[in-house]
Amino acid sequence: MGTDATRAWPVPRASAGPMLWLRQNLFSSWANTVLTVLAVWLIYQVAATALGWAVLHATWTGDDGSACHEGGACWPFIGAWFGQFMYGRYPDAERWRVNLTYALALAGLVPLMVPRVPGKLWTSIYVLCVFPVLAVVLLSGGILGLKHVPTDFWGGLLVTLVISSTGIAAAFPIGILLALGRQSRMPIVRWASIAFIEFVRGVPLITVLFLSSVMLPLFLPERWSIDKLMRVLIMVALFSAAYLAEVIRGGLQAIPRGQFEAADALGLSYPQKMGLIVLPQALKIVIPGIVNTFIGLFKDTSLVLIIGIFDLLGAVQAGMATQRWLSPATPMTGYVFAGVVFWIFCFGISRYSQLLERRLAAGGERVVAKAAYD
Repeated sequence: MGTDATRAWPVPRASAGPMLWLRQNLFSSWANTVLTVLAVWLIYQVAATALGWAVLHATWTGDDGSACHEGGACWPFIGAWFGQFMYGRYPDAERWRVNLTYALALAGLVPLMVPRVPGKLWTSIYVLCVFPVLAVVLLSGGILGLKHVPTDFWGGLLVTLVISSTGIAAAFPIGILLALGRQSRMPIVRWASIAFIEFVRGVPLITVLFLSSVMLPLFLPERWSIDKLMRVLIMVALFSAAYLAEVIRGGLQAIPRGQFEAADALGLSYPQKMGLIVLPQALKIVIPGIVNTFIGLFKDTSLVLIIGIFDLLGAVQAGMATQRWLSPATPMTGYVFAGVVFWIFCFGISRYSQLLERRLAAGGERVVAKAAYD
């Protein structure tokens, strides 16, 4: 039978609740109180200005830029050019192929990213081997009765996603190989990896893009022609791999030496030691750095406008330059739209990486606790 000493009593109001949290975190001293008031005032000013620009003073209907006025958003411009922002000059009658490609990508990525969905091996095979072939067939066409659509007609968000996803998928394995090559005991492999990494990291991405677009064709035979978008994909992947290699190398150096020695004591080969023991731990450590590299790559896709490829930002700028939509409100509206789209993708990548970090950390804690219990 319970006694007063063992009975569960409710937490006193003075030691719990939102008021206590506010008092401890926002109004714990006069300095924190002043900063809290200033922060609330600043948030109010920003929110009121953004709401007034985007909603209260915005233009919602119109056929050209003359309908828009300074001080408010020009949403008819976004509506009129939304197709170009998403697909570029991809033919209207063929845009279902782009939508189908997006659907096939989600059909593989969602089961792969959700931990509770089974069949990760087959899903990975689909995402890495089957889907790229389907995407090329659907987007380019020319076979199976599909009309051929040259990459010159691709643009907008389509180009942004193609360059970023291909760059991420290709840069990751290349970056791992470069990181391992930089720590190799074979001098040729080590110095070749170091030379490539340091050279690529020493030049800006714009220089690499100009090299692929202008100078590379000069070194090829006249009968050889490489698609401009393909050249950009190759250069972006190699450029990102150099940065990713240094991130992964930091993870490899963080692994205790005993892990390498234990793997050698078990008689594991070099591929087994790296694939089963070292790399899983190293990649887990550098998840924030890897994600940061991927986010930087996603945003750097806007630089392809320099060589005449119109990604999302390039399509927005092309729309703003048309005579029909010239107005004081058009540039701000277009840039805000592009910024919001980029932010949604980057924020989603960041949040998923944090979820992955927590899941891996919890998994490691369960393994340690089980080992201690046994």
